[in-house]
Amino acid sequence: MKPIVAYLRVSTGKQAKSGLGVEAQREAVRRFADAEGYSIVDERVEVETGKGADALDRRPELASALEHARKRKCPIVVAKLDRLSRDVAFISGLMAQRVPFVVAELGPAVDPFVLHIYAALAEKERALISERTKQALAAAKARGVTLGNPRLAEARARAHKQLIEAAERHAALVLPHILPLHEQGLSLRAIARELTARGVATARGGQWYAVHVADIPRRRENAGVRVAG
Repeated sequence: MKPIVAYLRVSTGKQAKSGLGVEAQREAVRRFADAEGYSIVDERVEVETGKGADALDRRPELASALEHARKRKCPIVVAKLDRLSRDVAFISGLMAQRVPFVVAELGPAVDPFVLHIYAALAEKERALISERTKQALAAAKARGVTLGNPRLAEARARAHKQLIEAAERHAALVLPHILPLHEQGLSLRAIARELTARGVATARGGQWYAVHVADIPRRRENAGVRVAG
């Protein structure tokens, strides 16, 4: 199996103490490694905001992951691109380290140029979210709404629930496509290629990868189905 170094990052000490975020990243990386034939030979966990041009200097665990990956001549894997950074300059600096980075969410075949594009989009998205949040808070304050209103938390909870339900509905739709291919003895990667060739949409409308295929039965546990690699 191909070696890979896992890098997990949370932004606050509170998240680190609670384990919130770290376990989800670890599970995502593990499922990706199992699906794509990687062996996680080392893991680094960072508690850092990641903001600023000197972010790498303030991330000793990332520096350690880079050193270990160089020695093993293997890539570093993260669950999502934002666990590295949403800053384009920072991502460019990492690419200059000449250590391959793999983003589990995007799949194994994303080259550095595409990572730059995703980082630029994420940076723009962060700026837009910040601006919209400021505008929404200002509008709410002008209406006399007390910030920290429980209704806001309820609205966020509803939105999160809707996202989960949408993912479950998508899993229910694509599972009938996956099961016959699995019964034919196809691997996760072969199933992913076949789904893409058939034009079956992923939850986000992109290309299928083995990790996406492996995620579907997890969301459909009530069906009692497990697709093996």
